[in-house]
Order: sequence, then C-alpha cells, then structure tokens
Amino acid sequence: MKEEMQVTNQRYRLGYHLMPKSGWINDPNGFSYFKGYYHMFYQYYPYAAEWGPMHWGHARSKDMIHWETLPTALVPGDMESGCFSGSAIEHDGKLWLIYTGHHYFEPNDNESFYENQNLAYSEDGVHFTKYEGNPVLRVPADNTKHFRDPKVWKEGDTFYMVLGSQGEDELGRALLFVSKDLINWERVSILSKAKNLKEEGYMWECPDFFHLDGQDVLLMSPQGLEADGDRFRNLNQTGYIMGQLGEDKVLSRGEFVEIDNGHDFYATQTMLTPDGRRVMVAWMNAWDSDMHEKQDGWAGALTIPRELHIKDDHIYQQPVNEMEALRTAKLIAGVMETGHEYELPRTAELNLAFEAADGELFTITDGEHNLTIGADTEGGRLVIQRNTKDGERAAQVADFANLKLQIFVDKTSAEIFVNEGERTFTERIYWDAPLTIEMGSSCQAVVYKLEEETNKY
Repeated sequence: MKEEMQVTNQRYRLGYHLMPKSGWINDPNGFSYFKGYYHMFYQYYPYAAEWGPMHWGHARSKDMIHWETLPTALVPGDMESGCFSGSAIEHDGKLWLIYTGHHYFEPNDNESFYENQNLAYSEDGVHFTKYEGNPVLRVPADNTKHFRDPKVWKEGDTFYMVLGSQGEDELGRALLFVSKDLINWERVSILSKAKNLKEEGYMWECPDFFHLDGQDVLLMSPQGLEADGDRFRNLNQTGYIMGQLGEDKVLSRGEFVEIDNGHDFYATQTMLTPDGRRVMVAWMNAWDSDMHEKQDGWAGALTIPRELHIKDDHIYQQPVNEMEALRTAKLIAGVMETGHEYELPRTAELNLAFEAADGELFTITDGEHNLTIGADTEGGRLVIQRNTKDGERAAQVADFANLKLQIFVDKTSAEIFVNEGERTFTERIYWDAPLTIEMGSSCQAVVYKLEEETNKY
C-alpha cells in the first residue's frame, strides 16, 4: 500500500487558505451545502507533491473559512485512471457527486484516453459510494476525446448539466444537458463555443453556468489561448462570457473577459449559498506556476471565497463577509506616508485608499521577494510586478482619482481586490521572512492582523 506524502517543512504553508494536509491539490470540485456544512472537494493526489492519478479530496466548513479535512471522497477504481473534476448537488436526502472518469487506452500514453461522466452518492456527506450504473453519460459522436468537468444544478424539477468539450472542429465549447433523475441525460444544445483558437482556445475546462443580476454567465477555463499584451499571459486562463440564454438554449453572448489578472488563478467553481449569494473559488495556482512548496511535500491551495455581482456589464468580486471574522487586531488606522516602511504580519488584510494614484504605490517585501503595485495612469492600467520570470501583470482600471485596494496577504500569497472588486490579481509569492511594506505614495490605510491557522486535519 502506498504511503501518503508528509510535509517536511512548514516555511511556505498558508494560514487561512484551504490546502491539502500533504500531496497535490488543483481544481476545486463539488462546492456545495449539505446538512449544515459547506463542502469543498478538490482534485487531489496524496502520494506525491505532483499531479498524479486524480482523487477527490474533501473538506467541510460552517463558514467557508475554517475547514475540517475529511476522508478522501473518491479514489480511482479498476476501470478509472483518474476521477477528474465535477460538481455536487443534494437530491433525495443524499449528496451526489458528478465527476469525469478519465481512462487511458495505453498506460504510458497520456494522449490516448477517453472520458465519461459518473455519479457517486452519500447519505452522511462523508462516505461516498460510486453508482453501480456508471457511466451515466458517454462522449457524443460529434465530439473529440475532450469531454469533462460537469457542473450540475436544478431548476424546478429538472437537473441541468454544463460540460466542457471540444467539437470536431477542435474548438472549445460548452454542452448543455438535462435530466429528471441525474441518471438519464439528454443533450439540449451547444450552449456556446469558441470563436477561434487564438482568442478562446481548443478546450473549455471547468465550465459553470448561472444567472446573476439579470445576466446569464458562462465561466470557463479555455486551454490554448495565445498571449495578447496584458490579456491571456498564462498558458491557461479563466474568464467568462455574458449574455442571455435564448429559447433554443444557446447563449447570445459578448466577448470573453479574463476574470482574474494575476499569475495564479485557474479552474473556478461557484455555488449559490443558502442565503442567495453567488460565491466563487478557484485553484490558487496555474499549470505554469513555480510551486516551490513541492520540495516540502505539498503543492497548491484554493483562493478565498469571493461573492460575485455584475455592475456595468462586468463581474465584480468581493471577499465574502465571513472573512471579517479572521481579523484578530487592528494594526494601522490612518495615513501611511510616502517613503516610510511599515512592518506587516504574514497574515494580514490591507485596506488602502490613494488620491490621484500615479507611479509606484508600494512594495511588499521580505528583503528578497517583492510584490510591487503601481499606477500607469497614462495607459489606464494598474500594474503589479513580482521579481520572478514573467513577473508583470496589468489590467485596465476605470478610476485612479480614488483608487481603493483591499489586499489579503497569507504567508506565501496575495489576493488583490481593486476598486471594490472591479479587478482582481491572485499571486503566490514565496516570502519566507518577516514582511515590510515600503510606501512609494501616501494613502489612507486600515491594516488588520488575520488568524494564522484555519485548517483542521
């Protein structure tokens, strides 16, 4: 029997983000609410700090912030080489998981595979049984082998599934299916598809479809985008298209918009909370990220939960209100002066307001690893810079006259919310010493120290 990985060094471990006890984590899966708990599943490999045959890790929480890790929910069976991404839904008193079974024709040929959709269920939300009639959905005739990542929801007495796919033209697309029982599925439409390879990719991973503030939104992670200035700097990126769902169940859509402009953000999943909020999480890494924690027996984490709203035909993201409970002390309340340095705890929330922001605003550093934020007012861009390879990211920002930044620092990460969520940047930065913030411009500031440990294993 294989032995699970052990963490050998705590230097890069996060404080208040969901991460594995050890081993590898990527896409969030099955974000749901069942029997009084929020449940989060995730792509997981317990036996190495590398991507491997995918399991479903599992944690639960009362508040989406403090997580208790539970037994692994799904393990690849004899006929599966991996339990790939999917979703979860309550039905008939059970929590149902809908996941992609990934199968290799040849053990050592990663390109020789097929994919289908499967079910597992639980009455207690902890122990899961795979449905004996799997698979419940096989690849359609007009599709390539790329056919994965089901997201299921219910409207009235009908279940809907949006599924990532690649058509015969080798362009990414999202397919829409319906069912009355989660078992028998009928295809309804090609919900939407890529306009071309360069701008929208050859495969749409991790699709998610929902109605928000009068708009229909399709979130997805296209593979194969090409670099285009400040857009699509990662090999794989995540974004959305927005419009209205027609009677033909096809999305009348606008342009693809990148939802986070940082280096380390991929594979979103949302849920509708019991009180009606649309909340999103993502993998706080990307496939081309430097993941220095691998050498310590673990790799990857998930973002903090973010509530979504639409304003001016653009998705705004804000940290869920539950994040305020992490505040343990108010460290600064007043002006942070140009040219001054201030000590920062390694778990902190910064609320900064700049008047007429221009040029370099500040740098957060441990003396070696830097995160610098600046305002390029001539270009209308907020620019962040890490002193790593391909270190710059930028995004268009509407207002520099009263620039507001909310930044969550967590030991080796930073999540930056610009102008109340108009833009976000998500970054892994491998700080390993005490932090300071060096001010290039003065601002009004409120800085909190945050709780340092929210995971229970």
